[in-house]
Amino acid sequence: MRTALSITIAADPPPRLDKALSRDVPEGAHLSRTRLARLIGDGQVRVNGSVEVNPKARVAEGDVVEITVPEAEESHIGPEPIPLDVVYEDADLIVINKPAGMVVHPAPGTPSGTLVNALLHHCGESLSGVGGAKRPGVVHRIDKDTSGLLVVAKSDAAHHGLAAQFEAHSVERQYAAVVYGVPDGNDPRLRGIRGATFEAGNILKITTQLARHKTDRQKQAVLFDGGRHAVTRARVVESFGAPACAALVECWLETGRTHQIRVHMAHVGHGLIGDPVYGGRRKLPLRALTQRALDAVAGFSRQALHAAVLGFEHPVTGETLRFEAPMPADMADLIAALRDQRDAAG
Repeated sequence: MRTALSITIAADPPPRLDKALSRDVPEGAHLSRTRLARLIGDGQVRVNGSVEVNPKARVAEGDVVEITVPEAEESHIGPEPIPLDVVYEDADLIVINKPAGMVVHPAPGTPSGTLVNALLHHCGESLSGVGGAKRPGVVHRIDKDTSGLLVVAKSDAAHHGLAAQFEAHSVERQYAAVVYGVPDGNDPRLRGIRGATFEAGNILKITTQLARHKTDRQKQAVLFDGGRHAVTRARVVESFGAPACAALVECWLETGRTHQIRVHMAHVGHGLIGDPVYGGRRKLPLRALTQRALDAVAGFSRQALHAAVLGFEHPVTGETLRFEAPMPADMADLIAALRDQRDAAG
């Protein structure tokens, strides 16, 4: 069923039609500027009775704009009966504990077997339409080989509200990582690295810009001019080895850039164990760890990173929601091997 909206442009409108509508369309319509621009281009918008297909068209105070919002279309992505670990679900959103190895969204190299394929099957008709299509609204992602929590919108209202919270950096995102070395504030080397500072409680703060690597487009690179602002905080939870040569670290994201924790921890010399792109295969001191621990580190086949905590305000009800996902078995086994060595050495 189509929905029709009639908007009168208010005083001092932005110079472009899409921007003016983004300002003046009621919040309850849950139409983002991107969606509005698409509706304009599709001929679904009339200004003073005439169809307007240019999002950059000028408008004036008092112009009457009629918007037709078509019924949500079926997604072109196919549903697949893939099991999901559902942590929470209601009419507007769903929180998933994603396993390592699962891609979030289909791409040319991974057209199926993704979280979105699984959600289309799981949610079925409960998807009310996001951006004009019956599909899950992915507002953030975690890497294929990172495990843990992510929230997905099932309605336009939830998608709009969640996206705003991620943009405002108000979402709580806490990760568990196992890294080479121990990022401690008493290490003078760390204090000499550009972008690295320490806050109260021995919390490492890493502040840089991030952008695609100039020669390897699959990687991100640390910059201090250009790129996108990125801030990560990290705190050592537990150190392993005698002398200590690895650590379980708690990381908080202030921003959420691609590969952010992996790049930032590598930048300060504490790459993630198992990370094939940024971690490196560092040699650990043989006398510091047992053979069991050394074997566990050498055999860990993905970045040791888990999205453990996710907290946000429900975009429809306003309720504060916070979820925790237990450590996955492979990381728990890795930590157990490292912890046994620490106890034995102590």
